[in-house]
Amino acid sequence: MTYYQKLEQHAKKLSKISHLSAICSWDQAAKMPEGGNAARSEAMAELALIHHELATAPSLAEWFAKAEAEPLSKEQKISLQEMKRVWQIDNILPADLVEKKSLAGSKCEHAWRTQRKENNWHEFSQNLETVVQLAREEAQIRAEATGLSRYDAMLDLYEPGMTCEKIDAIFAQVKTWLPSLIQQVRVKQAGDQVMTPKGPFPIAQQKALSLDIMGKLGFDFRHGRLDVSTHPFCGGVPTDVRITTRYDEEDFTSALMGVIHETGHARYEQGLPEQWHSLPVGQARSMGVHESQSLFFEMQLSRSKPFIEILAPLAREAFDRNNDKALSTENLSLFSTRVEPGYIRVDADEVTYPAHIILRYEIERDLIEGNIEVADIPELWDKKMTEYLGLSTKGNFTDGCMQDIHWTDGSFGYFPSYTLGAMYAAQFMAAMRREMNVENLIRERNLQPIFNWLDRHIWKKASFLSTENLLKEATGETLNPDHFKAHLESRYLEN
Repeated sequence: MTYYQKLEQHAKKLSKISHLSAICSWDQAAKMPEGGNAARSEAMAELALIHHELATAPSLAEWFAKAEAEPLSKEQKISLQEMKRVWQIDNILPADLVEKKSLAGSKCEHAWRTQRKENNWHEFSQNLETVVQLAREEAQIRAEATGLSRYDAMLDLYEPGMTCEKIDAIFAQVKTWLPSLIQQVRVKQAGDQVMTPKGPFPIAQQKALSLDIMGKLGFDFRHGRLDVSTHPFCGGVPTDVRITTRYDEEDFTSALMGVIHETGHARYEQGLPEQWHSLPVGQARSMGVHESQSLFFEMQLSRSKPFIEILAPLAREAFDRNNDKALSTENLSLFSTRVEPGYIRVDADEVTYPAHIILRYEIERDLIEGNIEVADIPELWDKKMTEYLGLSTKGNFTDGCMQDIHWTDGSFGYFPSYTLGAMYAAQFMAAMRREMNVENLIRERNLQPIFNWLDRHIWKKASFLSTENLLKEATGETLNPDHFKAHLESRYLEN
């Protein structure tokens, strides 16, 4: 057995442990009884420790050195490079810190479920302080090993190659035009006669509609399922993708668009090259690219007028409301593209959404760099929400700084991927339109050419290309935020 083959075998073993951890995590969020949390947290911490011990085995350094001297195919060289990148990431942290992070994250996330409902910032912040302290320790260790800043070192975990310098420049540019765009769109929409679909919309019918739409979007139910959790997510593994949503009987569109969003994530996972599933090179390129797929499905595709023409009659049939004017194509199209500043990020329209991300990015960047403390978050959150969206969250922690799950497990550096993903998605759509008439394909109920383009240019590329090169090969240029601005202006000001 060559050293490269040994590394492949080792990576596949790690993949199996990650597989179990992913399913346990899904179960913890979607199915596990509350009383099982303590034992499950310990079990998952043990799994994380086992994974870490294997990932940092002393023999690996020698294996990588010798594998690099072996004759390898082009694909194997890239695969080796990705295995080494992941190994270096895993090898940086001491085992005790990995275990502490897992335990602190499980404790914080589980308590958050209740504390958020109770608007209990005081107790939540105590758990969060522990998570932040451990995240800062991790960031410092990674910074020393990579030569990056503390926050850049965390950002690199989710969006390799991206830096604060680049994001600061992108977001600074967005802040020059976003407030005025929001205002222009709201003025334009002021005269629209929009009806809000009135509930109740029974959960059973909502689920049936969601499953129907998932099928039309190509979701493979042989390798995935839909469930319920406090915070919607897509998890599992490519051969067993778990989507979750949360239902509101008064608003079926929230859950449905959430399902469509997660279906975009799922199609990416299900489209990854099967022969490389168990290796790092066979994984999704980055969180930004992952988010580009969910936002392509939700924003670029499903909120377009042609897709609403598909959705509206299905909704009327699902809820037995054939004469409900609120469920007409015209009204649902206006309703699904309504722009209005709101408190909740996951419910935000695509025009105001970047403001939510910029706010979180600026806070978590300064938090990890040590410029602010956990106790400063509520006041900063209120200040930035007021400045960016004209809304105050003073005293409202539930709809303010406690609304997201990401910080509970120390996922600092993750938030920028959402808006980067929106920019990637707009750039992919612009390139796709140069090759085909996307709107006509949707009206003809022929979505397969759209999925084929994504499969060919993104899904099957997995991690064989850097994000920059993936964009360049698919669209002919590296990240160009102008496509995102043009998309928003076209949909909301010109149509």
